[in-house]
Amino acid sequence: MAKGGKGRREVFRFIVPEIEACAPEAHAIRRFSDVVQHYCLFETAIGACGVAWSDRGVTRLQLPETSRSATERRLRGRSANASAGVPPAAVRAVIRLLERYFAGEHVDLSGVALDLRGVSPFHRKIYDAARVLAWGKTATYGELAQRAGARDAARAVGQAMGKNPVPILVPCHRVLAAGGKIGGFSAHGGAGTKQRLLTLEGVNLGHGTLPLPGLGEP
Repeated sequence: MAKGGKGRREVFRFIVPEIEACAPEAHAIRRFSDVVQHYCLFETAIGACGVAWSDRGVTRLQLPETSRSATERRLRGRSANASAGVPPAAVRAVIRLLERYFAGEHVDLSGVALDLRGVSPFHRKIYDAARVLAWGKTATYGELAQRAGARDAARAVGQAMGKNPVPILVPCHRVLAAGGKIGGFSAHGGAGTKQRLLTLEGVNLGHGTLPLPGLGEP
């Protein structure tokens, strides 16, 4: 009996971080749905990207889809009540940084202001830890979980990366699976896009990565 009780406690200890990651999320999204947002598209070396923002900072970054119109549809679909707008000076500065990044220039994006009010507290903690990863540096899901103070939450970290609303600004492409394997990536092109972004930063995982531009190319 005692042994079985210990087993149940171990399982519970393992899943608690994932419960904490999911429980507040619906409430956070409902609260964020009233925030006024605008968006615009901009051209880069890899194609048309999109950015949405509020008065507090960037709320979403959209990597290129199969076409400019597809990129805009995906961005609008993920940015609740956002409407097209002219980016203010602060957002124009972010766009210039991203243009330089995708052109292959070493750019520090860790200081870009983000508005993540629609994200659960647990995911924000994970994203904060990921933003510490500098250009060309990587960590595994498990390592990032440890850095965020959630040692047994590697799976929850992977889920957080999959829901990342601001890729590149929160550099989820630098977070790998155990053993340095590429892991998943939710943007168009999947793991191939992730490999290309890492190649852009000089990281070679030995997977025959193709160079940029053309994130979605086979």
